Amino acid sequence: MLVEIDSGQVHGAFPPRALRLVLEWRSLHLQELQEDWQRCLAQKPLHPIAPLE
Repeated sequence: MLVEIDSGQVHGAFPPRALRLVLEWRSLHLQELQEDWQRCLAQKPLHPIAPLE
């Protein structure tokens, strides 16, 4: 199962509730995810991202 950071495109099968939660979390933390992806590409440590509450 995979969700693309930038597009939100889903690859694979998620249970409906799980998918809803993952997409909500992605939308709330999109900027942080994009920044961490850039850090990953630069082989720098990632910053923690808060869970969905």
